[in-house]
Amino acid sequence: MKVSHLLRAIVVVASTIFGLEISTRADSSLVGYLGVFFLGDAPNIYFYLSNGNNAIFFKALKSGQPILVPTLGTAGVRDPSIINGAGSEAGKKWYIIGTDLNIAKTTWDASQRKGSLSIYVWESTDLINWGTERLIKVENDNAGMVWAPDAIWDSVKGQYLVHWASKFVSQADSNPTLRIDVSYKYSTSDPNHTGNPGPDQIRYAYTSDFKTFTSPQTFINAAPTSIIDLSLLQLGTNSYARFLKNETATNVYMERSDTGLFGTWTRPGGVSAMIHSGVEGPYAYADNLVAGKVNLLLDYYGSDGYRPFTSTNMNANAWVDADRANFPTGLRHGSVIGVTQAEYDALKAKWGT
Repeated sequence: MKVSHLLRAIVVVASTIFGLEISTRADSSLVGYLGVFFLGDAPNIYFYLSNGNNAIFFKALKSGQPILVPTLGTAGVRDPSIINGAGSEAGKKWYIIGTDLNIAKTTWDASQRKGSLSIYVWESTDLINWGTERLIKVENDNAGMVWAPDAIWDSVKGQYLVHWASKFVSQADSNPTLRIDVSYKYSTSDPNHTGNPGPDQIRYAYTSDFKTFTSPQTFINAAPTSIIDLSLLQLGTNSYARFLKNETATNVYMERSDTGLFGTWTRPGGVSAMIHSGVEGPYAYADNLVAGKVNLLLDYYGSDGYRPFTSTNMNANAWVDADRANFPTGLRHGSVIGVTQAEYDALKAKWGT
């Protein structure tokens, strides 16, 4: 048995006995990372490839030109998330989903009241050929928008759980006697959604193919606090970390559950703990080389975009600034996956760096 295989076996055994995290372990089959982002003034999809297995050293593919340019909907995509196929699609399929929003054609207020209720979807069997996008409606007409869609494989359900942020009218508008701000629905008598909007909440639906989705439901409602930009990372069989932006306080924080996606979530470091303020679009990804290490990107939306952070303790609010010397500036809310040697070579051969 090779030493690397022996060490991985020891980690798995120890994890079983002591309940340690195992899915954030290093993966010897992965040799690099593919990053998928949009740029602030260019709502298209851009690919960045890592310099080998350095999780925070990226170079633009295709000489910095967009890989995917949407033509449907608003013809502008934000917050792209690349999703590894799972279940029967593991290693055979990848999806990219994103927000249907071209802010140059609207306003922030209008985009939250009567914004797109659909998400962009591209799919590929090789990370190279992505075909034509499709626009799939996932939210009800009484919602204001669908922002920052992302997905995670739910092994219990055997489907992808797709989640996004949406906004509804304040229930206080419908019942003036209420003195609390609770998310509700825009009335059918208010088709233009002119009512006072309530706080953002996280919604979700299930899909097996990113073509048909179950009816949307509420995943996280923290009213009166607005929350957006959910990112989920599996830590173990039934353990997850989730990262959210508190839109009200404009900071990003982390919560953890060891009882599943719909279990009990607590915030490491205490109920007021946060990672950073003045940031959004958190995206966390496990390190290919260091077992238990997690890389986190935070979008400094009022400054130079994404900056990297790292942690080796997901039971604490213990994030440190990573070396930014080789991390590109100007990247906005996106996502990162690990890639194999064959995938890395194919991406480099197709678009260079």
